[in-house]
Amino acid sequence: MAASQVDLVGEERTLNLARAAVVAAVTSATAPVALTHPLAPGVPVTLQTLWVFLAGLVLGPAWAGVAFALYLLAGALGLPVFAGAAGGIGHLVGPTGGFLLSFPVAAAVVGVVAHGTGVPTPPGDVPVPRAVAAIVAGSVVIYAFGAVGWSVLQATSLPAAVATVVVPFLPVAALKAAAAVAVVRSEALVPR
Repeated sequence: MAASQVDLVGEERTLNLARAAVVAAVTSATAPVALTHPLAPGVPVTLQTLWVFLAGLVLGPAWAGVAFALYLLAGALGLPVFAGAAGGIGHLVGPTGGFLLSFPVAAAVVGVVAHGTGVPTPPGDVPVPRAVAAIVAGSVVIYAFGAVGWSVLQATSLPAAVATVVVPFLPVAALKAAAAVAVVRSEALVPR
């Protein structure tokens, strides 16, 4: 590889790491926005999953996963990046820890379904049905990790966990999915 190609690869890696850090930072900045769901008081409604969807659609699988690994690392170190501006490793092993731990995996899954495993296409070029399928796949990962974690830590059955921490949140998840698709499709309308 020629020196100029190595420089370009290094610059691209640095740019992607910066993008991942920005996604982690924006997710962290919206952490104080946490509403109590009337049907599931132990699990807050947050904007975190919206950022998971957008990261996968915009950054692609690898860098979206990195973004949320950085996010979890910041939270584990005690920075107030989790729902309600909370931090600490206890949140990763608490009743909603399954949701948090799912974020890097879910972001990567969204990226793989939207873009494949190669270099991501511009997010506005992802067809709407594919973007929706990507978000549905990511949501399945988030809710599977979340429900299993809740079930184990609350000593309840998996169906009871699904009824408590998944079903009440599906309408909100649909709104976040629509918002994520609208954001990436709006990018398609911007002249290049």
